[in-house]
Amino acid sequence: MATQMFEGRGHAAVYQKYRFAPGEELQQTILTYLKEKRANTAELVVDVGCGTGQGTRFLAEHFKKVVGTDISEAQIQEARDAPSLPNVSYLVCPAEELPFEDASVDVLTSFTAAHWFDIEKFMREANRVMKPGGCVAISTYTVDMSLRYGNCSEKLTKVFRETWDLILKYSHNRLKIVLEDYKEVFEALPFPDKKRITDIFDKIPMTIAGVVGYMESASPYQAFMKNDPKAATSLLQETEKK
Repeated sequence: MATQMFEGRGHAAVYQKYRFAPGEELQQTILTYLKEKRANTAELVVDVGCGTGQGTRFLAEHFKKVVGTDISEAQIQEARDAPSLPNVSYLVCPAEELPFEDASVDVLTSFTAAHWFDIEKFMREANRVMKPGGCVAISTYTVDMSLRYGNCSEKLTKVFRETWDLILKYSHNRLKIVLEDYKEVFEALPFPDKKRITDIFDKIPMTIAGVVGYMESASPYQAFMKNDPKAATSLLQETEKK
């Protein structure tokens, strides 16, 4: 069954503030692929598990009509409250029950969300709503991030990864799908013409507060906060000092 996370308003607000849009290389990889498949003139694009809309807003810059969907009302409210283009709208619904007609969607995307879906049911639903010749683009960022700044990149990365390793101890078992680079998601795609790319490396400009905020937005950290609020808060405070 699908897993519901990111439900609280506080978590949604942190997610909106600190989660970043798809990076430039990922954006170009998707747009180039859609152009190759002649899907760049798509009428309707649906972004599933859109969260607070970072990926949805990127798509709106390139397509006529974009709809972001998410099971979390709090996340969708944050997405609606954020500035966006007039061709974007948002719906609250499960990824496995999309409110679109059969063969009506040109492009379906999902950014760092598919591991929370009931993958088998979601793939059936994707197959149902996709137009013949349409495209599906599913991506995630992975946990092997590094920090780069001047001559202290190695030290910064060490601090980041030490904290990240502690946070990941509170991971939901579905994060193993991310740790395996979405292999399970790719294999479940019910389309014969598909391509898996695992060598996209994006540089995302961030402040130290942004890096710490990103860690705060992660589901394992939120689980840590519920389990031991004092220790979780202290960990991020100490990480920021380092």
